[in-house]
Amino acid sequence: MFGNHPFSRSSFWLKGAVALLLAILANVLLFQSVPWGAVLGGFAAAWIAGLVLVRRGLVRDRRALLALLAAASLAGLMVERPGLLPWMLFGLMLTLAALSGRVKSGEPVWRWFQRLLLHGVVSLVGPILDMVRLARLRRRGPSRMSPVALLKVAALPLIGGLVFLLLFARANPLIADALDAASLPAPSGATVLRLIGCVIVGVMAWTTLRPRWRRKLLALPSLGQRALPGVSTASVTLSLIVFNALFALQNGLDIAFLWSGAPLPGDTTLADYAHRGAYPLIGTALLAGLFVLVALRPGSETAQRPPVRRLVVLWVAQNMVLVASSLLRTADYIDGYALTRFRIVAMVWMVMVGIGLLLICWRMLKGRDGHWLIDANARVALVVLTGLSVIDTGAIAAAWNVRHAREVDGTGAVLDLGYLNAIGEPALVSLVELEQATDDPELKDRAAAVRRDVMDRVDRDNRAWRGWTWRRARRLARVEALAAREPLVIPLAGERLWDGRLAPPRRPEPAPEPVAPSVPVPASDHALTPLTSAPGV
Repeated sequence: MFGNHPFSRSSFWLKGAVALLLAILANVLLFQSVPWGAVLGGFAAAWIAGLVLVRRGLVRDRRALLALLAAASLAGLMVERPGLLPWMLFGLMLTLAALSGRVKSGEPVWRWFQRLLLHGVVSLVGPILDMVRLARLRRRGPSRMSPVALLKVAALPLIGGLVFLLLFARANPLIADALDAASLPAPSGATVLRLIGCVIVGVMAWTTLRPRWRRKLLALPSLGQRALPGVSTASVTLSLIVFNALFALQNGLDIAFLWSGAPLPGDTTLADYAHRGAYPLIGTALLAGLFVLVALRPGSETAQRPPVRRLVVLWVAQNMVLVASSLLRTADYIDGYALTRFRIVAMVWMVMVGIGLLLICWRMLKGRDGHWLIDANARVALVVLTGLSVIDTGAIAAAWNVRHAREVDGTGAVLDLGYLNAIGEPALVSLVELEQATDDPELKDRAAAVRRDVMDRVDRDNRAWRGWTWRRARRLARVEALAAREPLVIPLAGERLWDGRLAPPRRPEPAPEPVAPSVPVPASDHALTPLTSAPGV
């Protein structure tokens, strides 16, 4: 393992020192308070520097260098906007860079997925395995003693010295007082959690400094040329004819009512029509893609028939219309109600489904293998996830809701201020703009109350150096500029609900009914007479 191996003993201990320093740095930057701000990006940059320090050969590998540059870009992004998604992408890029040293170029995503999965599982016990293997090395000199051998040598003096020290403490009060003064306080629950967090960070850092990999991996599952029960050229052709007819019916109804704006029959409203079909139609498109993947595999007899291929292209085209209708349904529902983060992500997901269908169709027409399809979808997913890491969907939703609510009734009274309060920091600038633009006194007061609540939280997070972010600082600067142009409103005094409304006055609790004091009953002569006494005695 060591010896002639490029990772020598000195390199082994250097990696251990870097992992320990990263764990200590995580305790200083991350585990003292929340939420995490730009320090998350600083810690990510330190991790990259530690990896390059102990594995300098990575910068000479083109693929590893590109992964390191992507990780560095994500670290810079987390200085601007820290979050779980950019941190996960950072971890992915850093692991790709760490594994690239021994993985040949041109490997498909399927094999990379297996490597990442095995790397994550085996790395949980990686430090233990490395220490055991290091302990088995043959001694090559007095200065190269394994940890196990060092422990064997130090065990007797440590235990014996501790026993004698305790005996002397019993006999000498000066030694006992010194030991009492040097005793460590009992660790609190927060200290234990920070210690666990440091151990986790140290293990994670070690996995990138000394990654685990396997040469033997599973091949991509494939049905090959085996015929599936009930799947033949005739059945697939008939199925595609039926499917195209049903999809044409659904798309025709969407064009007639959803796209043209014609009135719907009965009591069905456009919002109901739009909301009920958005997500089920995406499920339908996914099933269509699965059918094409299984029943029309490249190279199969069915996929080579020109009539079948034309029916597939027509069906995929109808699926694209179905995806577009789902997007329009969601947009109409948002127009009638409100825009949320979830609905933004849902629309992005619909676009990804449409791209996936096009890739499936292209794969069938060009005879591409399964690796090509997985690689193409993985690239699309990485681009989309990176975009979502950069874009603040909360700020987009807040700005759209404020602008749209003002367009509906001119004042914005239909706006859900409770949702803006739940969004928090991304809605701060939009709340200030609403507060300054509306002429409705009640709405202005409610917006000011919500803005004050959000601003207090944002300002508190920004004052803590661990919670500072560049984007948060720019938002506060924007609010200061708006306040300088027009002073902010001081909301009315009183307890507020989540949406800025004044809480109804609490009804006073009824006073408890007075309890009459118990009057002691004077004891009579009969009461004092023993029960066993006879009358007149």
